[in-house]
Amino acid sequence: MAEILKIQPLTRDAFAPFGEVIETDPSAMRYINGGTTERYHALAEAEATGEDARVIINIFRGSPRTFPYAVDMMERHPFGSQSFSPIDNRPWLVVVAEDEGGRPGRPKVFRAGGRQGVNYRRNVWHHPLMTVGAVSDFLVVDRLGKGVNLVEYSYETPFVIEAP
Repeated sequence: MAEILKIQPLTRDAFAPFGEVIETDPSAMRYINGGTTERYHALAEAEATGEDARVIINIFRGSPRTFPYAVDMMERHPFGSQSFSPIDNRPWLVVVAEDEGGRPGRPKVFRAGGRQGVNYRRNVWHHPLMTVGAVSDFLVVDRLGKGVNLVEYSYETPFVIEAP
């Protein structure tokens, strides 16, 4: 029988083992452009390693998942980080797992607000983009370069996320 995963709010502390939460944090804010712009500085660091590696910016359009949803796989990127920031201001789910001997452990599920993004550090196990309720666009910063930058793992028994 599949184990039910509990959804928890996305916070900096809870997500810290996996990467950074990207949001307007007053402690990271400074004014620029003659005081007309608030800059939220250095919220995350993009990583791009390997041959001919560079950082690129994309837009991903995610279709909403149907719930209950079976989490039967995870992926990671050995040569670079990957960040997702919602453009449409819609809540979404972030699913991550700690590494256990080269494979993902039990997943953790976070509910991200529509103004919260995440940066998955290099080699962090995560589920592909999981939008909720409607098609949603995301600004995605990741790596382009030579080498296989995708490792996938399929669980023998899936985990289940009930309605968010």
